[in-house]
Amino acid sequence: MSPASHQAIKLALSAPRMGTYEAATNVTPALTGAIALYTWNAQLSAALMYPLHVCEVAVRNAVSEAITQVYGPDWPWSAGFLSSLTNPPAPTYSPKRDLLHTGAAQPTTGKVIAELKFKFWETMFTGRFDARLWNPHMRNVLPFIEPALTVQQARMRIRVDLESLRGLRNRIAHHEPIFARSLANDLQKAHELIGFRCVHTAAWMHANESASVLIAAKPP
Repeated sequence: MSPASHQAIKLALSAPRMGTYEAATNVTPALTGAIALYTWNAQLSAALMYPLHVCEVAVRNAVSEAITQVYGPDWPWSAGFLSSLTNPPAPTYSPKRDLLHTGAAQPTTGKVIAELKFKFWETMFTGRFDARLWNPHMRNVLPFIEPALTVQQARMRIRVDLESLRGLRNRIAHHEPIFARSLANDLQKAHELIGFRCVHTAAWMHANESASVLIAAKPP
């Protein structure tokens, strides 16, 4: 591409946005390197949505199974389950508000599961749910968790990793740079979380993802 084309791309995407990439590249001229880095960032963002997709679906189904064991298949409308959820004032995220809003709009548990925010599933991995959910049911719904981990250790690790992956997904969704992250570690976290649920699903995801190839091909 010509320098004029590069300048046109910078104008279209905005100088401040491209400036972030120009500052991060080691190529001269910087705009040439920035456009290569931008292209890589966008392509990798798209590629990472597949492992993030599989991870979220696997985890939320595991959580739903645990909740079902305690509150029944209609758990989104269970008064007992609703009373167990925190409800901090806005603008802080409230799992109770999220579930009430989603449950009022969706007719089935499956639809509710699909519409709840990623943050909802992350908040389920807190100590307040150990007694009813995780102590009795974690190893049933996440059977491939490392045996050496206690339930509490596994639950805390899952929450930390989900929070990290949610941050990655949010940056991707808002078309933000992800090149400064340890993306190989992010991909590994997704693989491990899927593997806690099902090693076959983790292997399938790993065999079909393209993110690892792109991660290894990061431009200078």
